[in-house]
Amino acid sequence: MYGWIWRHLPGNGWVRAVISLVLVLAVVYILFQYVFPWAEPLLPFNDVTVDNNDGLGVLGGVAAVR
Repeated sequence: MYGWIWRHLPGNGWVRAVISLVLVLAVVYILFQYVFPWAEPLLPFNDVTVDNNDGLGVLGGVAAVR
């Protein structure tokens, strides 16, 4: 697929490299501005369950082990 894109870009190697960089930056921009915010509520990253009944917390638990 990348070879097909490279062959269809106009210009010499340097021009193709600049156009490729611009295309990659455009894809990253679209992902961060539109796709990721749309998909974020659909992903289960905020459904975290941590059960820590000793009341020490993470650092307190590590200190208690030593």
